[in-house]
Amino acid sequence: MTSLTATMTGVASGVFSRVRGLDRVWLALLMLFAGLALVVPQQAVTSFGFMVDAFVWLLPFLLLSVLLAAWLKAAGADGLIAGVTSRSAPAAIVIAALAGALSPFCSCGVVPLMAALLLAGVPLAPVLAFCVASPLMDPEQFVLMVATLGLPFTLTKTIAAMGLGLAAGFATLALQRAGFFAEPLKAARGCGGCGTPSLPETGLRWAFWSEAPRRQAFAKEARSTTLFLSKWLLLAFALESLMVAWVPASLVAETLGGQGWQAIPLAVVVGVPAYLNGFAAIPLIGELMAMGMAPGAALTFLIAGGVTSLPAAMAVFALVRRTVFFWYLAVALTGSLLVGTVVQSLVVFAGVAIR
Repeated sequence: MTSLTATMTGVASGVFSRVRGLDRVWLALLMLFAGLALVVPQQAVTSFGFMVDAFVWLLPFLLLSVLLAAWLKAAGADGLIAGVTSRSAPAAIVIAALAGALSPFCSCGVVPLMAALLLAGVPLAPVLAFCVASPLMDPEQFVLMVATLGLPFTLTKTIAAMGLGLAAGFATLALQRAGFFAEPLKAARGCGGCGTPSLPETGLRWAFWSEAPRRQAFAKEARSTTLFLSKWLLLAFALESLMVAWVPASLVAETLGGQGWQAIPLAVVVGVPAYLNGFAAIPLIGELMAMGMAPGAALTFLIAGGVTSLPAAMAVFALVRRTVFFWYLAVALTGSLLVGTVVQSLVVFAGVAIR
């Protein structure tokens, strides 16, 4: 009996050690689906399908940004890019905000690119300008919004996307010059993958694959960045699937259906964590505005949800330091509130029609 007890204790200890050795994110994902399978099996199947579909859709953007970051690292170009963007930071912010407003990235799709740019040494200010502006407008959204919400409203949101990108970039630049955000990436991501072989002192080399240390650096960087971003995005998509299932769009509609000024801060509260962003929110907002929803509240919801949907916020939190993450949230919250208030003021006091 003593021998059996000792054996069982040893097995349990080994299992516990293996569980403790698992990455916390992978463990959380495993426990989430295990719990769903026990309590609501059908939701486990639905959530798994949702997670896989969302990840597969995002995979091309993820791979492109990861390969870009690894290539720049192996080629020794990360320092060059960082130096160029640092020398002309205001110009880099303007270009990033304008490019972001025209790029086809959603709030989740922009996170891998954000990682690639920061790993390449691009300063935080232009990166944040791009990441704030990008999810708010793209060519496909523009066409759909014109058809659903009208050209004036769509142009207003486009201008707001560029304006918020510029505001985020220049505000971040001012804070960096005051000594904030010196190292935006978390320590685990800032080294570009600890253990990467030292690169030879031969400067910039775009065709790096002829040198073994550079090939090893490329493989190390690509592997570590892919695993890091993949685990957080998979967990975020799994949680998003539960929000889609258990937080119905009708509840969002009831919360934001008011016509008064109070609907604007409510739109921020609902929009920041909401799963309804980009294409998914446009039909809902179209119906609410047809029922009399305030234009300022509608624009506030689209902006707040577009920049900081739950999956995007989780991925950004995993990538950057807490001060940068909370600044990112503050920019989205304050910017969406200001845009909604200004637009509603123009509608009410100046009689401007945006629908």
